[in-house]
Amino acid sequence: MKNITRDNLTDTVKSSFAQIDDERLRHLVNRLTHHLHAFAHETQLTHEEWREGIAFLHRAAEISSPSRSEFTLMSDVLGLSSLVDLLAARPGATEGSVLGPFHTRGSPWMDSGSSLIGANAGEAVLIRGQVTDVNGQPLREASLDFWQNADNGMYWQMDDSQPQDNLRCQIKVQADGRFELATIRPQPYLVPTDGPVGELLRVSHRDAWRPAHFHITVKAPGHRSLITEVFDESDPWLDKDAVFGVRASLVCHYQTESDPATAARMGLPAQYKAIDLPIRLAPQD
Repeated sequence: MKNITRDNLTDTVKSSFAQIDDERLRHLVNRLTHHLHAFAHETQLTHEEWREGIAFLHRAAEISSPSRSEFTLMSDVLGLSSLVDLLAARPGATEGSVLGPFHTRGSPWMDSGSSLIGANAGEAVLIRGQVTDVNGQPLREASLDFWQNADNGMYWQMDDSQPQDNLRCQIKVQADGRFELATIRPQPYLVPTDGPVGELLRVSHRDAWRPAHFHITVKAPGHRSLITEVFDESDPWLDKDAVFGVRASLVCHYQTESDPATAARMGLPAQYKAIDLPIRLAPQD
């Protein structure tokens, strides 16, 4: 390494990682190095621009916390999260969408048929669905991790007036793969713009709005885990999602229902909204 030049630097750096034991990790580091150096070559990156890029990452780290990931938000607004979701798609399975920056592990477990409404204001919604494989066979060991924002558009991490874990839970499906959950209709909201990602959006003159959605992750033994979102067909921001997460197959119709037995069983008002949510998981690769 005594004679490093602009022509041999990239190959020299890639060779320095050639002893990584894990083949896949070795490949990822190799290609990351290759494309990162190619970016610097193509743009003729200056010292000032390099320093500002490093400072941008520092600011993202400083504003991140256990309940907020600025790096996830950065991945979202750059479209990387959505691209990874699309690359992971499998025929016949429910499409994936972005995880978002407000997912936290360890949400409370609740039974299917429970209600998250509590003291929350907002329009009552019944979510009902079934988890199956791509051939329609129920997956009785499936579980769901569910989260959403409140009627004011904020997640509990953004709003000190909400209790921790408000409007989120984990559910194990019933023996036939079905599940029910009473909650409220989510609202469109602005992604956080008080950090470096907000700086990027402002300089790009981009909207920071996300259409209203539920977040759901679904797992079942022997099947690929699903991270997805469910959108409201009436939302005005469907075509301008700041994180490119909308898929046509994930846009749902809210229908008005007034079944007395269901309302009594789920703790819903006499008239409520309902959406049907079939979920299909692909087999594990």
